[in-house]
Amino acid sequence: MERPLLSEKRSEIDENERLSSYQFVGRTGSVIPTASLAGMDVSIEEIRSATSFSTHYPPSVHAPLISSPQPHPNEQIIPHQGPYAMDYGAYSNDFQRQLLDEVEIRELLIDHIGHRCCWGSHPARTWKIHAVEDCNVYVGTLETFLEEREMVNETEPYHGGNLDGKDKSPELGLWELDLRSQFPVLFVPYKETRVKIPHSEILEKCSDCAGRGNIPCPTCNADQEPGFYKENQMSQCPACYGRGLIAHRDGSDTICTKCDGKGKLPCATCGSRGLLKCETCHGTGSMLTRKIAVAKWKTLSTRKVSATSGAASVPDEIFHTAKGVQLCNTQAYQCTPAYFADSFFLNKFSSDVIADRASVPPTARVICERHTISVVPVTRVTMRHRKQSFSFYIVGCSREVYLKDYYPARFCWGLCPCLEWLKV
Repeated sequence: MERPLLSEKRSEIDENERLSSYQFVGRTGSVIPTASLAGMDVSIEEIRSATSFSTHYPPSVHAPLISSPQPHPNEQIIPHQGPYAMDYGAYSNDFQRQLLDEVEIRELLIDHIGHRCCWGSHPARTWKIHAVEDCNVYVGTLETFLEEREMVNETEPYHGGNLDGKDKSPELGLWELDLRSQFPVLFVPYKETRVKIPHSEILEKCSDCAGRGNIPCPTCNADQEPGFYKENQMSQCPACYGRGLIAHRDGSDTICTKCDGKGKLPCATCGSRGLLKCETCHGTGSMLTRKIAVAKWKTLSTRKVSATSGAASVPDEIFHTAKGVQLCNTQAYQCTPAYFADSFFLNKFSSDVIADRASVPPTARVICERHTISVVPVTRVTMRHRKQSFSFYIVGCSREVYLKDYYPARFCWGLCPCLEWLKV
């Protein structure tokens, strides 16, 4: 009979000890107070007023787009059962750590190895599980959703028609444009739109041809002063050298077919007109210039990871993508640090995330911010056989296995071309 490699004593550890790493989760009063921190539920009026800190910001935010913060797709929220119960902004003791036994640990490792070509499962099946450690990680994020506007000039040939200039109505300022029809859902990664600024059209002379519609031929009128040209400029025929006749060895002459006996050829560029149609204005002599507002909506993200020494070797990207448990989720025009009544560490961690918020460009305005703190369960497992050992991590609520470098049953040493298939 196969004997279990884990001692029975470990399976009988007191429940309080097994949850010691989560002792601050869900304590009474550990909520984010909604009365003292403004902006827990963002209203359209708040955003409109708050974003007008330097210049007038028009009502360009759709009220239906402003809603209660939602958890990220890879996170779950802890329902709060206290007097401040809300859909967000609180945490509770309903969270239970996922306990893994030996069978589950081995199954997860064997499944992970099964997706790696040329890796053997013998160590995963037979080596002794020497240690199972909790190395839980906290992930803090601050997302700043902003709108950036800049103005560019757009010029095109004028082919006639009515002008939308300042004579009809005053030109609107860049931040006076109503872009409600273009406004995206909050916290989209990026969206850009281009809108013509009303009453900004100006008609100007083409600078390349000075409004004439034509430019001197650069071939036959290359040395002429601007605005002057000569017609009927001819060049010597290269076939007959200007004679108009082609001499033969028997002493006879024939008329040059290239110049029809004239000895000269018209300019190949302009046909000796001396002028070419201006390509910039298409021969109209006028250019229509209008101002274009380029609006960009994007989300700037600040992310921080607080990991114990046991999980220090795991890249932060693993924790950012892992499925965790959300401890708080606040949304406001400008988020403030979260408050946990019984955890100085979480308060400090939240303050650090807020302090590192991304800088906002001078051409942008902040629309809204979202601040989250999540805990990602991480279990470090060490397996040993004689004097050999290796460690791997079980990360997140979805129990993804992360094995950094060493695994004792790798047969191709990274040289097998089939490993490239795994990267696809």
